[in-house]
Amino acid sequence: MSSNSPVPVPRTTVPVPRTAVPLGIADPVQQARAELKAALAAIEEKVNVPRRLAVVTDRTVAKARAFRRKNPTATSALVVAGAAVVGLIVWGAVRAYTR
Repeated sequence: MSSNSPVPVPRTTVPVPRTAVPLGIADPVQQARAELKAALAAIEEKVNVPRRLAVVTDRTVAKARAFRRKNPTATSALVVAGAAVVGLIVWGAVRAYTR
């Protein structure tokens, strides 16, 4: 079974991101369309603030949940401290308003 012929490797297609131009386009019109499509997709990703905020929010929530699983006591202490800070701010605002 030892042969000098190369072993066939299955070809898998690598997904091209929306903001990339696929390789191997020979037609200049198709190349221009692909470049325009990629440029517009890049602009949309850069300018779409709600989507970017959603991604950042999801990432932050995942980090907070991981922290909660690792350190439940520290998480409880942070929640209590946060509630105390909010209570002090509200108390200070009400006191300043009533005086």
